[in-house]
Amino acid sequence: MGLFDRLRGGDGPRVAFFGIDGVPYSLIADNPDTFPNLTELASEGSAGAIDSIVPPESSACWPALTTGVNPGETGVYGFQDRENGSYDTYVPMGRDVRATRIWDRVENADRRASVMNVPVTFPPQRDVQRMVSGFLSPGVEKAAYPDDLREHLENNDYRIDVNAKLGHRDDKADFMEDAHRTIDARFENFKHYIQEDDWDLFFGVFMTTDRVNHFLFGDYETGEEASPEDYEYFMEFYEKVDRYLGELRGMLDDDTTMMVASDHGFTTLDYEVHCNAWLEREGWLEYDTDDHDELGDISEEARAYSLIPGRFYLNLEGREPNGGVPQDEYEETRAELKEALENLTGPNGDPVADRVVTREEAYRGAHDDIAPDLTVVPNHGFDLKSGFKGHEDVFDTGPRNGMHSFDNACLFVDDPDCPVEDADLFDIGPTVLDLMDIDYDRPEFDGGSLVKQ
Repeated sequence: MGLFDRLRGGDGPRVAFFGIDGVPYSLIADNPDTFPNLTELASEGSAGAIDSIVPPESSACWPALTTGVNPGETGVYGFQDRENGSYDTYVPMGRDVRATRIWDRVENADRRASVMNVPVTFPPQRDVQRMVSGFLSPGVEKAAYPDDLREHLENNDYRIDVNAKLGHRDDKADFMEDAHRTIDARFENFKHYIQEDDWDLFFGVFMTTDRVNHFLFGDYETGEEASPEDYEYFMEFYEKVDRYLGELRGMLDDDTTMMVASDHGFTTLDYEVHCNAWLEREGWLEYDTDDHDELGDISEEARAYSLIPGRFYLNLEGREPNGGVPQDEYEETRAELKEALENLTGPNGDPVADRVVTREEAYRGAHDDIAPDLTVVPNHGFDLKSGFKGHEDVFDTGPRNGMHSFDNACLFVDDPDCPVEDADLFDIGPTVLDLMDIDYDRPEFDGGSLVKQ
C-alpha cells in the first residue's frame, strides 16, 4: 500500500502513530467528504470512538496514553499539580512522568523510536533515537535531541505550538494563518523523518487541532449559516489535516501499521465555571487576605479548594500544611462536597457534573498521594476553571467556544484484526506493543491490547 516495499529482515513489524489532539470521532464520522483518507483508513482497518481519562486534560492524557496507566501511576493529574505536604504547585514536565513510556519499552527491546511533539515530554530524552518535545517546551533549541535533529528542525521552520493568543481575537484570520503555518511545518518535518525510514516506532502529535477546536468548535457545531467564515476556516483546516494524514499513510511500507488517535473528545463550550469562586460563595473556601492569587493564600478555615480541571481537594488536617478538616471527618465532609457538586446547576438549569468521581474510583498506583479527593467530569457545555485570584461570577464566558470531553475521542488502526470496540486511552499502549511483537507483562497496563489473539 506504500511507496516502499522493503524487506526488514528480523527487525520486526513497525508502527507509525499520529496523534490528532482533541479531535472527536463524530467530527470525522459525520463528515466523510472532508475526511476521505481517514474514512478510507476506517473502512480498510478499524476505527471508533474511545473514552479518555479522568480528568480529560492534555497534560494528564498524553502521559496516560503513552504509558497505558492512570494518573495514580504516571503522577501527572493536570496542567498544575500540588507538591506533597505543601501548598506549592508546579507545572508537570516530562521528568515528572513516573511510569514507563511506550518508546522506552521499544528502545529496551533493541528497537528504535522517533518521538516528535508529544506533550509533557520536555526536556527531550537522550536514550531514544530522536525526540523533539511538544506542548510546554520553551522552544526547538532546547526541546530537540540529538543536534542533527535540532538543526534540521530549526532550518525547516519547525514550531512547537501555535500562538493561541491570536485565537482570542474576534477575527480569526491571523489565528488560522498561524495554525496553518504550524501544521504545515509539522507535516513537512514528520514527512522527512518518516522517509528517513530508520525507526521502528514513529510517534508524532499534531497539537494544532486542539488549538483550533478551542476557538472554532462552537462555530462548527452551530453550522455554516450561523458563522459562515469561521465554519469555513474550520473545515478547510481539517481538510488539510486529513490530506496530510493520507500522504503520511502513503509513505509507509507494508510492515508498518498506521495508528491515529486523539487524547480526548471535544464539544461546544457554553459556560466557564470558576470552581474556587463557587467554593468561596458556598462557604467551603476562605483566604487569609483580600489580595490572593495562589493556593498558598488559602486560610486554615478553608474546607476545600480546586485545581484545574475540576479537581477538588479537602483542606485535610495532616495532609495540607494548614488543614482545617479533621481526619475523622474526611468521609463525611467529602460526601457533603460530592452532593453539593452533583446538585450544582448552570444558568441554563442543566447540571454541571455528568458525574463526580472519588479518588478511589479514578486513581490507583504508587503516585496517588496527590490525587484529588473528587474529580468532576462535566456535562457538555461546562468548562471547569480554577485559579485563586477570585471571580465575581461563578459562571462566565470567554474567547473559547470549544472544550474537552471525556467521551468521543478517536482511534484509527490500519489493521482489520484490531477492532476498536469498548476501548479507551489505556488500550493504546499495549496495542502498539502487540502490533510490534514486543513482549510485555499485561498486568503492567490499565488497558488491554485490541489486537485479536
